[in-house]
Amino acid sequence: MVRAIDVHIHAPRQGGAEASERERAMDTYFRTTERPRNPQDLAAKYKDLDIFGVVLTIDAETTSGEKYTGNDYIAEIVRDYPQQFIGFGSVDPWKGKAAVVEAERCSRALGLRGLKFHPPSQHFFPNDERFYPLWEICQQLGLVVLFHSGTTGVGAGQPGGGGIKLKFGRPIPYVDDIACDFPNLTIILAHPSFPWQDEQLAMLVHKPNVYMDISGWSPKYFSPLLIQYANSIAQDKVLFGSDYPALTPERWLSDFEAAPFRDEVRPKILLENAKRILNLQV
Repeated sequence: MVRAIDVHIHAPRQGGAEASERERAMDTYFRTTERPRNPQDLAAKYKDLDIFGVVLTIDAETTSGEKYTGNDYIAEIVRDYPQQFIGFGSVDPWKGKAAVVEAERCSRALGLRGLKFHPPSQHFFPNDERFYPLWEICQQLGLVVLFHSGTTGVGAGQPGGGGIKLKFGRPIPYVDDIACDFPNLTIILAHPSFPWQDEQLAMLVHKPNVYMDISGWSPKYFSPLLIQYANSIAQDKVLFGSDYPALTPERWLSDFEAAPFRDEVRPKILLENAKRILNLQV
């Protein structure tokens, strides 16, 4: 049995490429202390920590102009390190039918278990019905969808927020509509959804198919309401995630140990909820 399951790990850049300008700005924002050079380094780190993980990436080709080949890369990491990771790919929702086809390829050909979306970076509202064929295929294939929610370190401190509009990260109505219209689609809201955390917590209680990961924030900054819900009515809905390399799992776990979570809830957050929701045998 592993120590924990980290459901939010960003893959190193392909081919050992240096961090982009936007990533360097994020490193400054998060005070990032390390960035893995390659998948080997990433796998070695998580093996040493005795943590299993979900490694992921984001396709924002339409808004960034950068060609995306990340799904094959994520699948390669998982093939090389199956005892350490499962993979979430990504599709650019603005690619229309091609995005639906790619979602199906992620599942059937690449063996990926979910898809990561970052609406503020991808500039889309998930409840726009133009994207409903995408959620339909994800529901049909059993692909988990992980939506960034709340504010973001992407563009933080840059002029105009680096072109990022925070409105795309709001949980209600933009993700809540999907949770209602696709009740068999497993949805994870990434991060405490500041400044809309009350909306996120309401969704956890109201929608059986909605969960949250508490990545990207040190537990010492969690609101009392988040901890109250995690200790009580949402204890089966909350998942550990680090958002590495933005936040190291070591720091997150150290701060989690000092936070006022109930002892009987801690194993659920760190391990049991992710095992159940992602159907993992680790």
